[in-house]
Amino acid sequence: MFRTALRSVLAHKARLLMTVLAVTLGVAFVSGTLVFTSTVTDAYKNSSQKGLGNVDVAIQPHKSDNDRSNPGETPRLTQRLLDQVAAAPGVASVTGSVSGFAAVADKHGGLVSKGGSSGGANYYPGADGKDARYPMKSGQAPARAGDLALDSKTAERAGYRVGDIVRISVDGPVLQQKLTGIFTTDDGNVSAGGSLALFDTATAQKLYAEPGQFDQIDVKAAENTSQNALKADLGRILPEDAEATTGRKLADDQAKDIAESMDGMTTGMLVFAGVALFVSIFIIANTFTMLVAQRTKELALLRAVGATRRQVTRSVLIEALLVGTVAAVAGLLVGIGMGALLRSVMGSSGTEIPDGPLVIPSSAVIASLVVGTVVTMLAAWLPGRRAAKIPPIAAMNSVHAVATARSLAVRNAIGGILAAVGVVTSVLAKDESVMGLGAMLLVIGVFVLTPLLSRPVIAAVAPLLSAFGMPGKLARQNAVRNPRRTAATASALMIGLTLITGLTVIASSVQQAIDKMAADSLKADYVVVMASMHDLSPDIAEKLAATADVTVSSPMRPAPVFIGDKGESLTGVDGATIGRLVKADFTDGSFAGLSGKKVVVDEETAKSHGWKINSSFTVTYEDGRRDSLTVSGVYEGTQMVQGIMVDNATVTPHLTEVNDRQVLVKTASGGSAATEERLRKALGDNPAIQIQSKADISREVAKLIGLMLNILYGLLAMAVIIAVLGVVNTLAMSVSERQREIGMLRAIGLGSSSVQRMVRLESMIISLFGGLLGVALGVFFGWAAGELISTGMPTYELALPWGRLALFLLLAAVVGMLAALWPARRAARMNMLMAIKAD
Repeated sequence: MFRTALRSVLAHKARLLMTVLAVTLGVAFVSGTLVFTSTVTDAYKNSSQKGLGNVDVAIQPHKSDNDRSNPGETPRLTQRLLDQVAAAPGVASVTGSVSGFAAVADKHGGLVSKGGSSGGANYYPGADGKDARYPMKSGQAPARAGDLALDSKTAERAGYRVGDIVRISVDGPVLQQKLTGIFTTDDGNVSAGGSLALFDTATAQKLYAEPGQFDQIDVKAAENTSQNALKADLGRILPEDAEATTGRKLADDQAKDIAESMDGMTTGMLVFAGVALFVSIFIIANTFTMLVAQRTKELALLRAVGATRRQVTRSVLIEALLVGTVAAVAGLLVGIGMGALLRSVMGSSGTEIPDGPLVIPSSAVIASLVVGTVVTMLAAWLPGRRAAKIPPIAAMNSVHAVATARSLAVRNAIGGILAAVGVVTSVLAKDESVMGLGAMLLVIGVFVLTPLLSRPVIAAVAPLLSAFGMPGKLARQNAVRNPRRTAATASALMIGLTLITGLTVIASSVQQAIDKMAADSLKADYVVVMASMHDLSPDIAEKLAATADVTVSSPMRPAPVFIGDKGESLTGVDGATIGRLVKADFTDGSFAGLSGKKVVVDEETAKSHGWKINSSFTVTYEDGRRDSLTVSGVYEGTQMVQGIMVDNATVTPHLTEVNDRQVLVKTASGGSAATEERLRKALGDNPAIQIQSKADISREVAKLIGLMLNILYGLLAMAVIIAVLGVVNTLAMSVSERQREIGMLRAIGLGSSSVQRMVRLESMIISLFGGLLGVALGVFFGWAAGELISTGMPTYELALPWGRLALFLLLAAVVGMLAALWPARRAARMNMLMAIKAD
């Protein structure tokens, strides 16, 4: 039976080529995902370990969980502690670090690190006058106020050389610093496209902390002193608000964080790989069903000469194993190339990844072999089992081909139940996992029902096909001749279009919701924020308020507090003007009462605390003072306006460090390019500050949604390509089994061009059928998912992008026409006499 299966594979090389290709693409997606994520994770891990090469023990501030007296930032480390650590036994050297945000402008005033983080830190020279973390490539290290050093990648991107004046912003005013040096670094953020600016220690402390304070103290152990021993020794002299961690532990924690940060991407890509494999299953099952049907007499002859049912089934499975193994190996090789390509694509798109070798994990090899062989054998098992159950005499007489009415009734009943359960589950779903289960059940149910649906749907387009004469009529009859085959072929395309349509509907609806939210939540003309999403210096709000044309403004100032034993954050605003800058639907009270010790609260927060109008509660501020506040209004929160709002005059005196999350601005002109330029000039053309209108906010979200959609479209394109292969495969094999019929048609006068048109129209009908089902299911899933989204986004409403939906259907038709090119050409060039004689 093994030799029989091997001869069968070799005898039908052309027939199985498309199946091998479909499995190869599905496996390649899985292995490529694993190779890519392992390569990127390993690159970041190695980069972080290099950065910790000179750190044996790191001392960091620590805030006790039992300390409820101060809800603000954790304490910093002092110069006195650093000196004590340096004098401790087993210590070779110490390095004090202080860091924060630093936006570097290029020579045109724009932000250099638009795609990464913008960091600033101190250069801490050791006994040799050098900081081992930052080797100087050219120039000198910063030694005094006004000096600056940049990492080599940032300097190269911005075109800076030693001696240039660099404009840089920390949290407010723009600083003019002289570039004294350019250094290299293993910092993972820089490797990923960010920037790093170095100041002398005194300047960095002034910018990011207080004189004599550090964020971290790195300790290098003396020779013959282990990290654990040094940590234990230092633990005896550390105060309660500091803790020591070994460099090995830091490296392990960073590696774990990097792996966890990649989990989302890995899971997402593996989901799309699963979709590709799911589509592949339809093609494999369809191919083996047709192959078995064409070899029915051959299999019957085997049964007649003594082969058992089990041996026939085993023959088909061995054939599938051979095909799956070849496809798995090919898929692994293609996946390795895909992983390398994905890394290059991310690098060329501006997302920089640390240098490192291509990593081929054992999981990729094992997954490729298992997935390729198992998927193929599972898909081939049912056709093989079905063929084995056919009596030899019936198979030789071909009386087995028609499915019984009972089997079709059972199939339709199962499909109807699955579809109904899927619809109900999707509609009633309260979370994503239940929604996903409902979606899967509905798709499977529709697939089972597809043979039943094919006849009325295809019959509905019959009037359109009549315009093509006899080829159109024959195409319609061929499309419904074998509903199961048509269903399997159309379903492969249906799945891809279902996901594409669903994502497009959700994206369009979210974009509309964001536009409406920006319009409904803001009366302000502009929102001023930091490009890095860090907090603004309070002098930004003062400068904006003093700018001509600005009529009303209000900073949105975060104020950390404790309410009971739970940490919360109040939002300080200008109580007298906030009502003219934001829109809020109050269920009780209004902004009019927002002053002194009175606050307004969004409904969700009020509900979580059990507050109502005139409810009082006690807060503990950063300075340890306690205060009693009263609710004077409850409003419906949105993504842009939410939380507990209190007048800035009440909370600002209690803040240890005053910063603003954003500043809302209303102008007399209502917003214009000239006004925006005036505001920008008032802020010193600061590269770190963004001045956003409501339209800018919507465009930024639209850009992000568009980028995500393009990535998802690219991933789903794999499923559509596999579906196209399925259409080609089905048509090619259908033409092969209809040789005699096509020969007879040619003999009675149907021209070769008409034969080609017949095959192309048949392909287009099948593809449009799959496209219609996919678009309909996608719209339904977009609506159902929207019901979940709307619970957290009140402005969400279903928005159908009719233009794109029509484009998807057009693309389905084009896919059908393209997929039919080779089968149609093959049918037209068939020798009619040889075709009539074909068995």
